Parts: sequence; structure tokens; C-alpha cells
Amino acid sequence: MFIENWISGVAEGLPLIALLGIIIVSILILAQGAEWVVEEAVSLSAKLGIPQVVVGATIVSLGTTLPEAAVSVLAAIQGNPEIALGNAVGSIIADTGLILGIATLMAPLPINRKIVNKQGWIQVASGLLLIAFCIPFGNIGSVFSEGGRLQQWHGFVLVGLLVVYLLYSVFSTRQTSKAEKLTDADTLPHAKSSWLSLLKLIAGIFLILIAAQILIPTVETSAIRIGVPESIVAATLVALGTSLPELVTAITSVRKGHGEIALGNVIGADILNVLFVAGLSAAVTPVGLEAGGHFFAILFPVMLGLFFIFRMGIWLGGEFLPRWAGLLLLLGYIAVIIGGYFGGYSAK
Repeated sequence: MFIENWISGVAEGLPLIALLGIIIVSILILAQGAEWVVEEAVSLSAKLGIPQVVVGATIVSLGTTLPEAAVSVLAAIQGNPEIALGNAVGSIIADTGLILGIATLMAPLPINRKIVNKQGWIQVASGLLLIAFCIPFGNIGSVFSEGGRLQQWHGFVLVGLLVVYLLYSVFSTRQTSKAEKLTDADTLPHAKSSWLSLLKLIAGIFLILIAAQILIPTVETSAIRIGVPESIVAATLVALGTSLPELVTAITSVRKGHGEIALGNVIGADILNVLFVAGLSAAVTPVGLEAGGHFFAILFPVMLGLFFIFRMGIWLGGEFLPRWAGLLLLLGYIAVIIGGYFGGYSAK
């Protein structure tokens, strides 16, 4: 706590432009750390001969959601539950609306219907379960004014489901893709020793944790300074920043003609934002995560609306996710950003 309190004290005395600069630098460090984690995890997996689909469904998605997890867990521990939950939901909105929208506009994404439908329905079910856990069934009439709460025991359930999901992904992909293996040529242009890859992976995790500790108090101070609720800042600026690994992965995948990687990574990241990010954040704090009324009035409906557009694109798109679906996803993301910053909603 000393580091966080010291950073908060320093941030209080800085002008807004300096705070924004710190936020941007911290976000960039988060993204770089996540890239190192993903790159070195894939390198180690290649040396161990793990199937490529397993790496994409588990290691890559886990790696690219590490920034969200670091920010949200630290926020929950430090007593900022709205930042924790807002960042998880905001990251889902950013992944599905912004990142998938941009990737699809760049080029229609090829759809493996068996895998996309299987993972896509888990994506939707995870979102619905998160909303159901947050609903105060004993006082449901106040949901839009007072909101609800993701309890600590809910967090333990979500983390348990995370383990089930990862085991299921590994088992199912091994059954369908036993022959598909990663090679060094598939990942990095030159081979690196396993110990060096492991050291760089650890360094990436260290960067993520340090940057998150700097980012949390800086965002909190900035939110208070400009009068924006912390949860809204988390659902927009911070969520966008911590989603940079997914954005970079998506753009690179599409440019290299591997759009299915972008599609799978976004679906996996959405699932992990519920089970891993929100679940672990709720599990580490006895009071759970507060979901203010604006979650039910704005953020949850937007999340479900984006899921619906995505499913419609799959149903009507044939072998590819069409560009019109990408445009609608991107417009949905832009709408929630505008609504958040220009008076659309506020925290209770």
C-alpha cells in the first residue's frame, strides 16, 4: 500500500496534462508487457510442441487479458470496486465493439462455424451469468437506481468456471486438432533458448504489475479532477488501453491473412474478462464488486447488444463475418464512449 499511497500523493500535485501523460505511458507499458508475455509463452509452447489451437484458445487469451486482470485486481484490493468491474465490462465492450469492429472492417473474418459457435455461446453465457450475479433479486426494483453487487462467492464460482473452461478448451482442441502443432517458424523468426524466453515472460508480468500500480491511483485522481465517475473512466480510457494487446493482435492477424486468430482471441478475451478478470477481482475482496445503476442502464445492455450484433453477423455472414457487422460493432462502441463522456449516465 505504501507505493500506491505515494503515487496518489504525487499525482495529487500534478497538473491534468501530466496525469494524462502518466496514464498513456502506463498503458503503453502494460501493452508492451503483455506482448512479451504472449510472445514468450508462444515460444515456450512451440518448444514443447503444444498444438497451435490450444495456444490460441488459452495462452494467448490469458496473456492478452493480463492487463485487465492486473488493473482490476489491484483496484479491488485497493478499495475501488467500480474500477475493477467497470474495467472488466468496458474491456468486453472495447474488445467486441472496437477491436472486432476494426478487424472486420479491414477484411471479413473467416468463420470456423463449429469452433466459433461453441466458443461464441460460452461468450454469451458468461456475459449473462455476470449480469445475473449482479442483480439484487431481493430488491430488483432498485436495479437501475442503486444497482447491485458481484459478491465474493460469485467471484469464486467464476474462477472455478475459468478452470473448467480452460480444461474444456484444452481437451476439446486436443480431440479435434491432435495433428496441429506449433513450429518455431509459426511464431518467431529466430529461435531463443527456453531460459531466456522464461526470463522475458517473467519480465513482462513484472512490467504489467508495476504499470498497473501506477495506473490505478493516477486514473482515480484524474477522474476526481475532471468530475467523471471512476467506473466510467475504467470502462472507457483504461479499458481501451488495457485492450491494446488484443487490438495489436487483431490488426497483425488480419494483415497477415489470419483473421480467424483475431476472431478467436476476441471471443476468448471476452470470456476471460468475465471468468478471470471480474471473477478474480471479486474473489480477492470480501465486499465484492459494486455494480452501480449505470451498469444496468447502459454498460450491460451495450455489452449484450454487441454480442447480439456479433451473433447476427455469424448467422447471416456465411463463411465470413461481414463488414456490415464490423461497422455496427464499431458504431456501438463509439456510441457508448460518447454517452459516457457527454452526459449519457453517471455513477450512483
